Amino acid sequence: MKSTSKSMINNLIALICGLAFGAGLTVAQMVEPKKVLNFLDIFGQWDASLAFVMGGGLIIYTLGYQLLIKRMIKPILNNSFALPVKNEVDKKLVIGAGIFGIGWGVVGICPGPALANLSTGNEKILVFILVMFVGMSTAKKIN
Repeated sequence: MKSTSKSMINNLIALICGLAFGAGLTVAQMVEPKKVLNFLDIFGQWDASLAFVMGGGLIIYTLGYQLLIKRMIKPILNNSFALPVKNEVDKKLVIGAGIFGIGWGVVGICPGPALANLSTGNEKILVFILVMFVGMSTAKKIN
């Protein structure tokens, strides 16, 4: 198979996976900032329903990893797995996770749901994504 047609097939499969992911986020209401903020408000109007979404995703991933991925020599669409080589929890990871958590808690949305929300044309989401890319670019330059 030619590399361009293989690349097109890989991109098509990536697009389908992205659409499935976005649909899952939308059906689970993880694209709704109010729903996420209520999940994070454990001392107020706590809505635990997103814990079931996260738990369901964790169960499916764990089963898929143990039954399929762990036994594979290489991924289906690539020559090798892109696994992290760094396994330690260091200061940069903790600070980055804290910044991410603060941002998630303030606006009730994280990058995946923000991208899934692009189709709504909501100005706040567009600004969030623009600022997210500015932050990612700045972090890349700092590192």
